[in-house]
Amino acid sequence: MKKTHQLPIIIEKDEDGFYVVECPIFSGCYSQGNTIDEALKNIREVIDLCLEEKENRAILKNFRPQEISFHTLSYA
Repeated sequence: MKKTHQLPIIIEKDEDGFYVVECPIFSGCYSQGNTIDEALKNIREVIDLCLEEKENRAILKNFRPQEISFHTLSYA
């Protein structure tokens, strides 16, 4: 049975209305979509491509976060 990994994903709606999605544990792992669902589908494909590299497979193997949180800060 294939092991399931929980990966952090950041989604932001840009000024053009696209959803930009990033998996920050892999360098350059980002995509976009017209909807959140499309963006998530696209980032899965990019993650698959990232995992073709041995270095990224090692990163995933050793990725064991105890806690992940995301916060926004208002800054003037």
